[in-house]
Amino acid sequence: MADKSAMARSDSTFIAIGGGKSNDSIIDTFFDAFKEKKEASVVVLTVAANETNGMASAYNSMFRKRNVKHVSMIDITGRKDALNSGALKKIEKADAIYFTGGDQLNITSLFGGSPLDNLLHEKVREGVVIAGTSAGAAMMASTMIKDGDGDNSPQVGAVEISSGLDLIENTVIDTHFAQRGRYGRLLTALAHHPHMICFGIDEITAIVVKGSKLRVVGKGSLTVMGGQDISHVDLPYRKEGEQVSIFDVRLHILAEGYSYDMKTRTAKAPARAFRKSAGK
Repeated sequence: MADKSAMARSDSTFIAIGGGKSNDSIIDTFFDAFKEKKEASVVVLTVAANETNGMASAYNSMFRKRNVKHVSMIDITGRKDALNSGALKKIEKADAIYFTGGDQLNITSLFGGSPLDNLLHEKVREGVVIAGTSAGAAMMASTMIKDGDGDNSPQVGAVEISSGLDLIENTVIDTHFAQRGRYGRLLTALAHHPHMICFGIDEITAIVVKGSKLRVVGKGSLTVMGGQDISHVDLPYRKEGEQVSIFDVRLHILAEGYSYDMKTRTAKAPARAFRKSAGK
């Protein structure tokens, strides 16, 4: 079984975005992570996307507005694209890598275990910046929710789970969290993997992870579910479609500016949280 602590393996920065429209504070956070790099090179990976029309133009425009001159795209529509020598050269030169949204299964099946994936993990050990939105965030976890019903309470079969790219160790990441009512499916994932930390990221919200520490940016909230105190779970005794009972889940809801230590599994409030609002 994996170590109970959860953290990135290196000095790399990971920015997992919960989907939704682009938000300046999140995009600025991405650029701030590599602003010290002169002539920084950004690679946009559209491996999760089934439809990429207009993506290149949109991302080029967004990044060049922030004076990033070197922006390149890698579009992976088949496994052979992850073997392409030109794509490997782009990743090798990259200071920052951005995964678009789409279907996270595309990322793990078309990209996982490929030379491009192996090179990505080498870049992680060197300290690259990796951001991803929606599917591009979900795949950063070690265990990935491939699909699931967000409308029900925890039940057997409520989620389909597979391996992620394991960029952020011992985690499960769900996106569009509050907007699509995904509490039940994340709790079901926790019942399957109580040793992991489960993150539910709202739209227009991101977690910025470095080492064992993360902080929240954006307009929504981060939901953190931990299983270290679970005293009872009846998942092994239930049949497909039956409800699952869980006792003593540890839950945190964190807004922008709040932080979380994945090693100690503790949340921390910013100083401003203790200032009273000036009201009538």
